[in-house]
Amino acid sequence: MNATRLAILGILIPAFLGGAFMYYNLVYAGYGELTQEEVGEIQLISIVTGEAEPMMLDNVKAIDTIEDGVRLSGAISFRVCFDAPQSLAMLSETYVIMDEPVPLTAPSWFECFDAQEIGKALEDGEAIAFMSEENISYGVDRVVAVLPDGRGFVWHQLNACGEAVFAGDNTPEDCPEPPEDF
Repeated sequence: MNATRLAILGILIPAFLGGAFMYYNLVYAGYGELTQEEVGEIQLISIVTGEAEPMMLDNVKAIDTIEDGVRLSGAISFRVCFDAPQSLAMLSETYVIMDEPVPLTAPSWFECFDAQEIGKALEDGEAIAFMSEENISYGVDRVVAVLPDGRGFVWHQLNACGEAVFAGDNTPEDCPEPPEDF
């Protein structure tokens, strides 16, 4: 083997290993499955009272990047799949519907959460998304979507305040003041 081939291998092998390491970290490392107790109460905001009310959930599956109570990445890594015993009609008449929900993709191994399917159902008007909790962490809202067959999904997405802060723009006037450690 000549020096040129060794130099090429000296570049390609670490590049391949580095790429594999980054892929693993993005898709697998840090994510952990959560129990229903770890997920806690998923709430929806009542149209009548404006107060959050707990939602009944069955067959909960969830993931997040929290380990021993410490968040390993941003707040938008939270994903939940569940079955809703309530009808979509009852939910839509009782709770605040969210404007512009955008389901974020989950790791491919978390098969119950298909962001494309959820997004298409929301666009087609088959599914309905509800505001669960505003500013669960600064600039991030919790969203709940339910399909007509009773499958439900929860994710976190940036709100207008979060989008402005992360883009480096001035926040809209109605945004709360960002925390000092933000």
